[in-house]
Amino acid sequence: MPQIQQSLLSNGLPLYRISVEGARSTTILVAFDAGARTERPDENGMAHFLEHLVFKGGEKYPTYRDVNEAAERIGAVLNAYTSHDLVAFHITARFSTALQAADLLTDFVGRPRIDAEEMNRERGVVVQEIARANDQPAVMAEHLIDEAAFGDHPLGRPVLGPAEHIRETFTRDGIVAFRERRWAPERGGAFLVGNLEGLPGNGEVDELFTRFPSRPAPDPYEPAPAAEPRILVRERDSNQSHLRMSYRPAVEIDNARHRAALAIYSTLLGGSMGSRLFDEIREQRGLAYSVHSIAHAYADVPVLQLSAGLESAKCLEAYRRMRDIVSELREDGPSEAEVERARAYAAGARAIAFENTGAVARHAAQQTIVYGEDVDPDRTIELLDRVTFDEVKEVAAGMADRLSVACVGPHTVEDLESA
Repeated sequence: MPQIQQSLLSNGLPLYRISVEGARSTTILVAFDAGARTERPDENGMAHFLEHLVFKGGEKYPTYRDVNEAAERIGAVLNAYTSHDLVAFHITARFSTALQAADLLTDFVGRPRIDAEEMNRERGVVVQEIARANDQPAVMAEHLIDEAAFGDHPLGRPVLGPAEHIRETFTRDGIVAFRERRWAPERGGAFLVGNLEGLPGNGEVDELFTRFPSRPAPDPYEPAPAAEPRILVRERDSNQSHLRMSYRPAVEIDNARHRAALAIYSTLLGGSMGSRLFDEIREQRGLAYSVHSIAHAYADVPVLQLSAGLESAKCLEAYRRMRDIVSELREDGPSEAEVERARAYAAGARAIAFENTGAVARHAAQQTIVYGEDVDPDRTIELLDRVTFDEVKEVAAGMADRLSVACVGPHTVEDLESA
């Protein structure tokens, strides 16, 4: 069981120390409730672009080269991610260099220069990243299902944003204003995870994280819209199709047990090689080379997504059968054996993932910033272990046959409407 300590720094930033026995490394992560869903329409893509710009240097490490070379000198790996919910920056290093890693991360993330010249150079990099995403049908399908599920709402817009925003719209002043508006310490968190022997408890680490200035609490994000099923198709002359189906589960998003039950349901539906979708759609019928389901909970709305990559000639048959499988689970319920198997698989997979200090840190950020809940990874595993058959059956029964659909391939909206 990890030892967890929480403190509140003078700037309002919560700091979590999660000591993992037997770890050789330390992950240091800082995150804010400043993802893509907090952007205004003309800011779409700004949270992600800011993530890139921060790496160009701070006060002590003033250039991207200084940042990169400092990380390499201590054998550390730097990275970051932007989702609809969060923006997060993290560094993982051997525990003996953890203090230097914390100094580096808090410098360029807490005190970024956001140099105008570097910003203009980075525009081209991000535009290429957007172009690469648009060239990949599977990624295009992910963007399309978000739009189908949420429409013209921040959750329906791509995290990367449109290329014209990057090329033409975003200014340095606008980027800085967004950071000052959204990167409020009280809506963020700092997480020290793993072997913490290299991080002294004398206040030195706390002082590093006060490099993030105090700011007023930001306005709340725009609530998720009511479900309005849509079918969107990106017609593409190809032998391969990418199908996405999005449901709104009838679970209480602020109830951790409900989210755990949804995770078990998603696992038995399409989250493993023994799941219903994999067994029937791939193994028995040979309709898809890739098929799965995943449950995701935003801060205020749950989503269950089914995905398939398959031969275009088999797409409509697969769509009908995937929808039927969800209906069969709703009407007849799962078997006790498959719930037991899915529960063991989901809890085991999470336990294996938590062998990685980075995974623990990312999970902790999601738990506390998005859900306002306990960061203890053992509690998350325990919740999965304790999910009952009746709880999963209730999730299955509440999966209404109202869904949004997205498809990239040689199909039309009419094809899917009549399937």
